[in-house]
Amino acid sequence: MKYSSLGTTGVSVSRYCLGAMMFGQMGNTDHAECIRIIHKALDAGINFIDTADAYSGGESEEIVGKAIAGRRDELVIATKMYHPMGSDRNQKGNSRRWMAQAIEGSLRRLDTDRIDLFQLHRFDESVALEDSMGGLTDLTAAGKIIYAGHSAWPTERMVEAQWTAEKMGFVKFRCEQASYSILKRRIERHVLPTCSRYGMGVITYSPLGGSWLSGRYREIGDVPESSRLAMMGKRWGQELDSPQNRARLNATVALQSLADQAGLPLAHLATAWAMEHPHVTSVIIGPRTMEQLDDLITCSELRLDADLLDAIDRVVAPGEDVVEEDKSIDPPSLRTSNRRRPA
Repeated sequence: MKYSSLGTTGVSVSRYCLGAMMFGQMGNTDHAECIRIIHKALDAGINFIDTADAYSGGESEEIVGKAIAGRRDELVIATKMYHPMGSDRNQKGNSRRWMAQAIEGSLRRLDTDRIDLFQLHRFDESVALEDSMGGLTDLTAAGKIIYAGHSAWPTERMVEAQWTAEKMGFVKFRCEQASYSILKRRIERHVLPTCSRYGMGVITYSPLGGSWLSGRYREIGDVPESSRLAMMGKRWGQELDSPQNRARLNATVALQSLADQAGLPLAHLATAWAMEHPHVTSVIIGPRTMEQLDDLITCSELRLDADLLDAIDRVVAPGEDVVEEDKSIDPPSLRTSNRRRPA
């Protein structure tokens, strides 16, 4: 396993970060097996685990907490807040009030006295940035978090946060977590250069492009209607056989051809590709089963040569997405209600 520094923090993390989203009701409900998966990842050299309070309503954090018992000090533990955690209207977002409660819940479920990297899962337009950053500064002073980070933030908000920290004396955000795959390269335009400029680490997720790059699909008919890929598409109002998915599939087939020529599984090529960018600190892998972990671990040190990287660039150009960005991370300003004058 290779390691790199989390931005300019001096903290060394594995190039693979174990994502825990699929542990619990959202994926694998067998806690004992999930713990075995985590232990095997740690034994393989992974020292970085990412979860979130909203993953299976806190169940993912509980599983991670059980798994890291006795090994906590050798690990870098990251979690997140923002998404709803209950029926109370204030149990969500990035308010200072909810932050004070959310951190206690995560610490309890993870059975730890501090979070190494505490991330704001999305930008919250309803909260003054200085309020969120003031809350993170208080949590740092109290020793409950070591570093603050954010996930899927617009570049302009990232820059605003850095300036706010300078002006107000708040702790700075030290890491961004962003979606990044061969099919989705837009962060190369602004996010990655901005993080580099401010000495921030970058953790990327979805290296398989939502499973398009898993190597299982060469025709639309190969994608089961019951699959997570199909269900997530419907969640965002996109039918499986849509122009957007046709574009993804066409790129996938071209990439599969390159993988075949290189003698690599497409999933290995895609995961290794995400680690090639010099501004990417760590790539999140999110296995649901032991077999998936075993498969991904085999390519943890795989490097792609320049000719292959150039060929991939000809399929999907640097800085481009195959289709428009994920609607799930669109800012609230794009909602219909925020673009129309009230009657």
